[in-house]
Amino acid sequence: MTAYWIAHVTVTDPLAYAAYQALAPAAFATHGARFLARGGTSEVLEGQSLTRHVIIEFPSLAAAKACYDSPEYQAARKARSGAAIVSVVIVEGIA
Repeated sequence: MTAYWIAHVTVTDPLAYAAYQALAPAAFATHGARFLARGGTSEVLEGQSLTRHVIIEFPSLAAAKACYDSPEYQAARKARSGAAIVSVVIVEGIA
């Protein structure tokens, strides 16, 4: 069953965030990720307004968790530290 990362991001330091953007794709590629939404125009209808919204599809919940826990993604997170306000949720899809 598919699973999705849903991330909401406000970039506070574009230069440092660029380091994350350079590192993260390796982790996503290794774990079968497919971007469904990344940035783009959005409108907040309820809740806190963060400026960047990302939805990434994975082949399974295990693959999504493995990607997050991978050394490649953890290195990307470290590079992003202090460069953005980030919320990431992993949710299992429906059959």
